[in-house]
Amino acid sequence: MTALKTTPFHQAHQDAGGKLIDFAGWELPIHYGSQIQEHEAVRTDAGMFDVSHMLVTDVTGEQAKAFFRKLIANDVAKLGFVGKALYSAMLNDNGGVIDDLIVYRTNEAETQYRIVSNGATREKDSAQFAKIGQAFGITLTPRCDLAMLAVQGPKAVEKLLKVKPEWAQTVNNLAVFQGADLGGDWFVARTGYTGEEGVEVILPGSEAGAFFTTLREAGVQPCGLGARDTLRMEAGMNLYGNDMDDNTSPLEAGMGWTVDLKDESRDFVGKTALLALKEKGVAVKQVGLLLDKGGVLRDHMEVITDAGKGITTSGVFSPSLKQSIAIARVPKNFNGEAAKVLVRGKEVNVRVLKLPFVRNGKKQFE
Repeated sequence: MTALKTTPFHQAHQDAGGKLIDFAGWELPIHYGSQIQEHEAVRTDAGMFDVSHMLVTDVTGEQAKAFFRKLIANDVAKLGFVGKALYSAMLNDNGGVIDDLIVYRTNEAETQYRIVSNGATREKDSAQFAKIGQAFGITLTPRCDLAMLAVQGPKAVEKLLKVKPEWAQTVNNLAVFQGADLGGDWFVARTGYTGEEGVEVILPGSEAGAFFTTLREAGVQPCGLGARDTLRMEAGMNLYGNDMDDNTSPLEAGMGWTVDLKDESRDFVGKTALLALKEKGVAVKQVGLLLDKGGVLRDHMEVITDAGKGITTSGVFSPSLKQSIAIARVPKNFNGEAAKVLVRGKEVNVRVLKLPFVRNGKKQFE
């Protein structure tokens, strides 16, 4: 049996009472005692998540910009200044999603960038970076020496700046989807996966434990994978492997906004397949489902609509709404507000909603 990989925060998780589980080959906390309390801390105060299993890759080279314009469906030409971030899908030739990732521009000359991609897909991501990169003469540097901590919630920045007051000017000047180099391999960005205000901090692995402990002492609640999942679901954010995968087009997974076709001369991997799908017509769309009564929606449940069948791709009990929610794919021509889901062989009624369910602690529907 292969030993589980650990992050630089491993000892800190144990010290904080984290219940550690196997997550895609990594030993990470599912919770520190109460998943619900951790969820509520992020919605009302401040919580932190170890996301060091994610892959940070630095890219350098004279043709780095051209490389990214080929590699991903969104267009790095939009990154108008140093620190600007771009969310995108990286597609295969069939237009399916290899992974979703964030790219940061890290120098003026547009010859240096940073990719943050998912931990569970790191091997196939790295293989695709290398395969496409061959033609552009770029250098790929996986930064396995770094750790990454998401600090999220309405009081996250306030509590972060209590322990790092010297960051105040930099952090307060960052808009959403902007990052800044803080020196000494510290990097902060206004990004997250919770639907709340907050930042993600990339830092030297050697300094991770002390940083975690300092934030914990400042009142930032350690949070596990359980709360991370309920928060991202309420925020209507996709999970790779559930809500999209190698066989799912971004056009079918609520990610059409991340596909940039404005520059017709730009050829990116998967473009031909995407254009063919657009021409043919996308058969499904992504929606949110809210269960009327008791029970819990899970993934891979059948959705029954008056326009045909669909399927849930993620499902969970929402601590904020006190009801079960799901992300689902349904027929594109279905426009109703009600449907049914097959739960343990029984049809149950669900409301059909536009995502997200919750944003900045507030319910997004009537």
